[in-house]
Amino acid sequence: MNTEYKAIKVKPLGGAVGAEIYGVDLNEMISEQQFWEVRKAFGQYSVIFFHDQKLTPEKEIRFAERWGEININRFFSSVGGYPKIALVVKEPDQKNNIGGSWHTDHSYDKEPALGSMLFAHEVPKSGGDTIFTSMYAAYDTLSEGLKNTLSTLRARHSSVHVFGAARATTGNDDTVGRIKNPEQATQESIHPVIISHPETGRKALYVNPGFTLGFEGWSDEESKPLLDYLYAHATRPEFTCRFQWRAGSIAFWDNRATWHRAVNDYHGSRRLMHRITIEGTSLS
Repeated sequence: MNTEYKAIKVKPLGGAVGAEIYGVDLNEMISEQQFWEVRKAFGQYSVIFFHDQKLTPEKEIRFAERWGEININRFFSSVGGYPKIALVVKEPDQKNNIGGSWHTDHSYDKEPALGSMLFAHEVPKSGGDTIFTSMYAAYDTLSEGLKNTLSTLRARHSSVHVFGAARATTGNDDTVGRIKNPEQATQESIHPVIISHPETGRKALYVNPGFTLGFEGWSDEESKPLLDYLYAHATRPEFTCRFQWRAGSIAFWDNRATWHRAVNDYHGSRRLMHRITIEGTSLS
């Protein structure tokens, strides 16, 4: 346990990213001191996890709104009666999962999301873990020459190829029916490749395989070799942690400092999650 915390217990899950939080009951309105320490852990570890927190949708929203304004998801179905909560589900007969490749949420927005919360309501008996990787560690371990090169670059991000109508033509993707409003997939933005985190001030790599198309002023073909190198570098095992879900678990990750992917290894089982995304600010 990390002994610098007094009002909560913090157990690091990986060397570079992730920590489990204990001693907090989110069914109650936690104290300002506890919340301050939870915020501190979020800044320190980039993704925080809770267990045994079986919350109603109202309690999920209450906890999320302590962090900021909620982003109403354009593309996911919502939980009935709760438009602020996106439904992330894979049924036993479905082959593809949502979020199964490395990405960071909402990088295509002009003001990318602060973070996303995932609340586990139904999980398979085994499998269905989520893996996270640190973009602080990815940046810190680059050579000084590559850091200098990347510091002058900006990258193009888009939602069109992921959520737009063209994805329905892939044929073997049964997530298509779970993604709605393809006509709203028009978001495109440009962000620095290296950002200074708005809260921590730390530098982080800010491109991702899910939504980044290429560098500003470069073609996609010219961008691909360098992006492929960065993607391989950013997923080195020592930068990652793997979270094993159980019903009542919560993960809250910082979209400015992490990537994540959901492991699709639970065919024949159901996985039902609620997701809430917190609005962020512009990046520099």
